[in-house]
Amino acid sequence: MDKRFQIHRLDNGIRIIHRQVKSTKLAHCGVILNVGSRDETLEQQGIAHFWEHMAFKGTNKRKAYHILNSIDAVGGELNAYTSKEKINFYASTLVEHFEKSVDILSDLTFNSSFPVKEINKERSVILEEMSLYRDDPADAIGDEFDEMIFPNHPLGRNILGTIDSVNSFEQQDFFEFIHQNVNTHEVVFASVSNLEFEKVVALGEKYFSHIPEVKNEKSRIPFTGYQPIVVERKKPITQCHVMMGAEAYELHHEKRMPFFLLTNLLGGPAMNSRLNLGIREKYGYVYDITAGSSAYLDSGQFSIYFATEEKSLNKCLKLVDRELSKLREKKLGVQQLRAAKQQIMGQIAMSGESNLSIMLGMGKALLDKEKFETIEEVFQQIKDITSEDLLDVANEIFAKDRLSTLIYRSEIKQ
Repeated sequence: MDKRFQIHRLDNGIRIIHRQVKSTKLAHCGVILNVGSRDETLEQQGIAHFWEHMAFKGTNKRKAYHILNSIDAVGGELNAYTSKEKINFYASTLVEHFEKSVDILSDLTFNSSFPVKEINKERSVILEEMSLYRDDPADAIGDEFDEMIFPNHPLGRNILGTIDSVNSFEQQDFFEFIHQNVNTHEVVFASVSNLEFEKVVALGEKYFSHIPEVKNEKSRIPFTGYQPIVVERKKPITQCHVMMGAEAYELHHEKRMPFFLLTNLLGGPAMNSRLNLGIREKYGYVYDITAGSSAYLDSGQFSIYFATEEKSLNKCLKLVDRELSKLREKKLGVQQLRAAKQQIMGQIAMSGESNLSIMLGMGKALLDKEKFETIEEVFQQIKDITSEDLLDVANEIFAKDRLSTLIYRSEIKQ
């Protein structure tokens, strides 16, 4: 562990990880819990995300207004997110308001009261959120693609849940979900500011040490048996939307870094990605085309997404296949490999300029890997990648016979 990152464990198992950055006047901190939508039962679909919303709606000592006003009133930001495997509550303020952030985060994470009146109001908000996602084909296709890659498995379920499940939740359901899934030994309080580590630990002790220790050993269902599938659907849309991909490497897999580099080369955010140059820039068939990946503790996913006119769909599919074939059949040259490494290291370095991103990454990494890798360590892993590594990954993940495809076609007559 880099000495710039210091860790302290409270008696109840909650860990504090801090990075001191003397040049900043802002303090970023968050509570990261190793709980997510994959921990829900079939009947609980969407309750983790619903809990994230409800945490701001009242605690045993604060009403919703006092929670929402506390950080906003001093020009800060209070926010949260839910993923398949994590829930994160976090705040950013001027450093002089850091203690206020710690107090609020501790309270809303561990003392939420889930007022019945607020549950009913927030239920409507979440149902509206679900409608927004369903009405946007770019979002809807991503959710359905998850179900295709991970059928009949928690990783394939929509984080928002279903209309029926969201309508069914009552106050006791939230308390039961928390009781079943929260383990204080799998909770991290992460912090980045100019404060000394001793000050952060003292405030951590003050606001988190009273939380009762819980050793709740939950068992996550591993995913097995991926099978490629091709699905087409008619939708009331004007363009065709396409996602294609496959199951990929889990978080700790030795090929994760070569896969990350290869995916970035293929369809990362840079305008010179192979998919962007070969389809958007050369032919103008798409506005945007990207490749990405997700990594979980026991599985992962690779995907390509684009939208295009019906008349260009088959041409785009052939061009995507051509780019994947190139990566499967031909090793990168020395200059190509060097350029790909330089590009991704530059992108990582720029993302590392965000102290908020660093804070969020620290907590997740400590839970997932029991350490936080420094940028130097990550760069060394990238430098060690060979052309043979990339060819091996391409033939494993991009194999034509293991790719799934989901196509939304327009049902509107042009």
